[in-house]
Amino acid sequence: MWRSLLALTAAVVPGLAFAQAAGDPIRPLTIVTQPQAADPREYQAAQIVADAWRKLGLTVNLRPLPGQQFTQVVWYERQRWDVTTWQMVGRPERGDPDELTYNLFVSANAANGYDFVGYMNPAYDALAQAQRQELNFEKRKALVLQAQEMINEDQPYGFMVHPKNVVAFNKSVWDEKSFVAQAGIGIRSTWSWLNVAPLGAQKDVILNSVAPPTNLNPFNIPGQQGSWATEMVWDRLMRVGPDGLPQPWAAEKVERPDPLTVLVTLRRGMTWSDGKPVTIEDAVFSLEAPGFGDKSPMYKPFVRNIDSVTATGPDTLTIKLKNPDAAFLISSLAKLNLAPKHIWAPIFEDLKNKPQTAESIQEEKPVGSGPFRIVKAALNQEIVLEANPTHWSKPKVNRWIMRIMPNVEAALGALKSGEINFLADYTGDPQILRDLAKANPNIVISEALDIGFKFLGYNERRPPFDNKGFRRALSAMIDRQLLAEDAWGGAAEPANSWVSPALAAWTSPGIVNRVPGAGSLEAAQKMLKDAGFVLVGGKLHYPAGVKETTAPFN
Repeated sequence: MWRSLLALTAAVVPGLAFAQAAGDPIRPLTIVTQPQAADPREYQAAQIVADAWRKLGLTVNLRPLPGQQFTQVVWYERQRWDVTTWQMVGRPERGDPDELTYNLFVSANAANGYDFVGYMNPAYDALAQAQRQELNFEKRKALVLQAQEMINEDQPYGFMVHPKNVVAFNKSVWDEKSFVAQAGIGIRSTWSWLNVAPLGAQKDVILNSVAPPTNLNPFNIPGQQGSWATEMVWDRLMRVGPDGLPQPWAAEKVERPDPLTVLVTLRRGMTWSDGKPVTIEDAVFSLEAPGFGDKSPMYKPFVRNIDSVTATGPDTLTIKLKNPDAAFLISSLAKLNLAPKHIWAPIFEDLKNKPQTAESIQEEKPVGSGPFRIVKAALNQEIVLEANPTHWSKPKVNRWIMRIMPNVEAALGALKSGEINFLADYTGDPQILRDLAKANPNIVISEALDIGFKFLGYNERRPPFDNKGFRRALSAMIDRQLLAEDAWGGAAEPANSWVSPALAAWTSPGIVNRVPGAGSLEAAQKMLKDAGFVLVGGKLHYPAGVKETTAPFN
């Protein structure tokens, strides 16, 4: 009888029946993002998405955090946050899809690696490993396409856009024909810094960075801005060429006599910036060190498939792989930095019984062998590199200076006044930059679709993001076309995959149009209902019996 009474009451008071079957209300959710002044596009995108999610009955707040605190919270305090804006930048070695296909979503990388959202799917793990081991291009491509469809189904990220790298430079300072465009990156590339030719007395590249880099050392992957410097300070056995293909660099020759063997001949005559010679023992150490326990979590995934590294002569070594690895030359040999053993072996030894990892170490005077050397590393102010006079690929410029300018308008003003001569990190409205170039004939703009992508990471360690239906509903509410046109001012393309359209051979055709329920509030609401979530008085609740035990982000 009480059920009949409840049903009658529910007919008079809409929503009451739902309330009786509902769990706890979902706590206020927080999107962690960069400050508006540092990245107006990303911040505006977060605002647009937050407004859309509120239509589902969620309370959504934005929490901007300054650069280093933002990275600290998201990367190192993984139990704390709900959702974060994030980006995977277009590093050259990501021209092969393996690095992101394997590292972003494989569960082995969840604790302290690149699977920072905590996505767990054994079926995906197997697929990611299979594409890595498949040496036939067509078969491997089919596996990469299948992987994209699986992620589309599970939606561990809310993909937003593939941005365009919009940069500008002063053509009265630089010979514009000497810049080198790299596939999927554009002219803001290491090849440009090695080849750009000054036209007059100014021989220093002076560029801006919106955010300060994290530690600069050979075992740290420091994010977009820091990587511009580290790629030039530390050599690698191979380097990704302007065409996107790996080519020998610190290695004079690289051979693959069989699927499990890689033979490397080291270039002779290299020296570290402290004057000591680069040896074959340094090369062996650089390939082995990232696998020492968990002391190099960023680079460990890139050596996990190495079975052994053996010096076979004064300039030669042999790498044996555990399994065939189609992308090894680009995703490992063109990724791993050469590190001086005499500096870093004692550091790793000292870290054995400490909670610190190698990536957190900042040398007082970093030692590398690359075409540039670090002169100054004031991470919150500026990074100053000088050309290495003994390098076989000595740059044409004297110095490379990166000034930290968190405010986009200030960076534009610096380009206009000549304080900087290369606008490398522009996160503002592209039209403002175009107008500036029209008014200043010496300013040249260059645009290139990036290999990387911008996204929202859902923290699956924290309910309700561990629920696939909930994530799918959130993703359905993201208007990617609006983000590309409005937040990014047209300087981006909508995304629903980690594989950029810049990598046409690997992109799943039309995947951006296959977001489950894309653009439909009704479809998103049905996903939530099917997953057991209940709307009560305009507020979304967990399924019946589920308690809210997770503290809000603060």
